[in-house]
Amino acid sequence: MDGAEQTLAQWLTYFNLLTVIIDPYTHESGWIIPTADRIFAHYEEADIRCAFVVTGDGDGARQYLGKYAEKWLVLTDQDRKLVTSLELERLPALTHIDQNGSLAGYAEGWNPARWREVLEGVEDAMAWRSKPILPAPQDPGAFEGTPALV
Repeated sequence: MDGAEQTLAQWLTYFNLLTVIIDPYTHESGWIIPTADRIFAHYEEADIRCAFVVTGDGDGARQYLGKYAEKWLVLTDQDRKLVTSLELERLPALTHIDQNGSLAGYAEGWNPARWREVLEGVEDAMAWRSKPILPAPQDPGAFEGTPALV
């Protein structure tokens, strides 16, 4: 198991994980970062951990995320092993990973209705009854995303 997989396994020992997987080489992933920040803040007190997964190296992840790299857990998937194992086709992607490592829900690209469905699964699993507003006025319009495995 490599370092990134060990870190993911360690987090899943105690908590479910809500991730936004982004590609630092595309504009589309950058458009969703403020939305992800707002969603993560909504679940900050819930029994779920929130993280950005960046398909690049640590330095690139810090540069791409800017201030958000200091605020949230950041995992890197430079070889896109996680993206491949989750069978994702488009990024950005929202994923809910259960404590046993299974994919409890996911949405690819930015489709607010689909992201709401994933978050409803989070809320059911965590017995969390408040919901973030999706889309919020400051969120981007829906978009398909970019290929996950390029």
